[in-house]
Amino acid sequence: MEKMKPAPKRVFVNRIDSYASKHIAKQPDRDDLLSKLLACDVIIYNISQHDDQVDEGFWAVSALHDEMGHFSKPKVFILISTVMTWACNKSPDPDDPELLTDESFRRRKAHPNFRKHIDLEKKVVKLGKTDKTRFSTYVVASGLQYGMGEQIFHYFFKTSWIGEEHEISIFGDGDNFVPTVHVRDLARLVQKVVVHQPEPQYLLAVDSSSCTMGDIVKAVATELGPGKICKKPVEEAFLAKDLSVMEIDSMLVNLRMSAVHMETLFSVNWLCKAGLVENMEAVVEEYRQERGLQPLRMCVLGPPAVGKSTACRAICEHYQLHHASWRDPEIVPQEGVDAARDPENSPKHVDQNGSTLDDRLKTLNEKLQSAPCRNQGFVLDGFPETYEQAKEFFDDFVLCLDASDDFLIDRVINLPESAVQKHNYEQEHFLRRLAEYRSNVDADPVVNYFLEMDATPLHLEVTSSSEQDWRLLMLKVYDTVGRPKNYSSTSQVEEEEGQRKAEERLKREAQEKEEEEQWQEEESRRREACWKEWNQKREETRQQEEELLEAQSLSMRNYLLERVMPTLSRGLAECCRAKPEDPVDFLAEYLVKNNPSDF
Repeated sequence: MEKMKPAPKRVFVNRIDSYASKHIAKQPDRDDLLSKLLACDVIIYNISQHDDQVDEGFWAVSALHDEMGHFSKPKVFILISTVMTWACNKSPDPDDPELLTDESFRRRKAHPNFRKHIDLEKKVVKLGKTDKTRFSTYVVASGLQYGMGEQIFHYFFKTSWIGEEHEISIFGDGDNFVPTVHVRDLARLVQKVVVHQPEPQYLLAVDSSSCTMGDIVKAVATELGPGKICKKPVEEAFLAKDLSVMEIDSMLVNLRMSAVHMETLFSVNWLCKAGLVENMEAVVEEYRQERGLQPLRMCVLGPPAVGKSTACRAICEHYQLHHASWRDPEIVPQEGVDAARDPENSPKHVDQNGSTLDDRLKTLNEKLQSAPCRNQGFVLDGFPETYEQAKEFFDDFVLCLDASDDFLIDRVINLPESAVQKHNYEQEHFLRRLAEYRSNVDADPVVNYFLEMDATPLHLEVTSSSEQDWRLLMLKVYDTVGRPKNYSSTSQVEEEEGQRKAEERLKREAQEKEEEEQWQEEESRRREACWKEWNQKREETRQQEEELLEAQSLSMRNYLLERVMPTLSRGLAECCRAKPEDPVDFLAEYLVKNNPSDF
């Protein structure tokens, strides 16, 4: 009879934005959160990296325990804690083979900054004893986690990868033993606990390595950086902005531990059982992939004086790459620089110092294989020159610059004498080099190699030496190559992008303000013109009305002057002389008596 597959379980994981869980989610309120917890079969709380989750862990396990009588089916609560709850146990003796195991978890003593963690561990174990058939609880004490992009050890990976320091700092003497576990091995153990629900409630999750902090930092520095470490006082660790107090405490732990339950109860398919140091190459590759840190290797080709070095410097600055040229002092001895400029002496012949092609290729290869070039990448200036060199040294991106002969000659003519001497651009020599380049350009073996590798070179024509035109030219390169894939240049690009957007916004706002001012000025002029026109029309209308009224009142005025005003004027004069008590009645009588016969 075919065995039935177990029903799928709903799993809750807190802080899924953390290094161990990866994605971010909005934090619901506790009533909403409890309903979500009750809807899950497995609840996983990770407090190994974020101590701000400890209080919520107390609440979650207690709230679930209180609701245990209402569970429709059993639930499992797993607390992912940290070996820092063991940090104050007796320091290990390097000659003593006895290790701390999860069987002796009741004797563990926490670091002062992790007392809340051990209190929560005890709470989880205690509440899981009430009714294991309904609510089973487990504590998984994780070693310092590594792999998949890093978290606690990220500071050392990043410092080594960037390569800004000749020695990678280790804080303290570095002799302390550090229990570790690959984050994917931790996940596999948690999965085993979910599936098998073992009897022991407390389990250690540590690999079988026995490495000191010094061993780990040395291995990281060797794989990614200069390979050298220097010891600094512990106090200086608190000055590193990339290190939290919790991480510093963890890196100073001194414990030798063995995950007995992990070994005896489960058949765990280990990824890195031997530890970080033994698996450093694979862990570094995970680190590169997870962080998107890929070296960028480029070469810039073209005729003499086309601007290869200028382009190389711009590309190196934009992508934070390393510039490699045949004229570099470390490639060609300083006394042989003049000889190196001459194609007859470089790279196909022995230079005046006896430096052969093989010697220089070896020196160049050593530079390209250095940690900075392997990590960030490089730009080769005018190299490779042959099919064999391209095959040996290069396989990424090719930029081919070109320009007309007239443009190149005119450019060299206008160079200062010091630049002509530096690049050996004297007239006869430059024209000969340009002619040799043109004679081989149609059957360029280097370009043919890249075409065979399906790496189509980017061909760009240089037509101007102005700074603005060079920027436009380099923008085409950046658009083709894509975004940088490293720390420093990424932040630089983001900063430049933010600055560019800010400048565009300010420019846009200034333009909008200017347009607004222009509109307001035009509107003001329009209104003024309208007002002037309106006043002018109003004045014309008023004058027309006055003229009309004057024309209409002329006959009436003449009538009054001829027929009324003479008699009225005499009556008013007589009234003034007589000064009667009722002047109006007096005037009325006067007008009646003295009314003209023709009135």
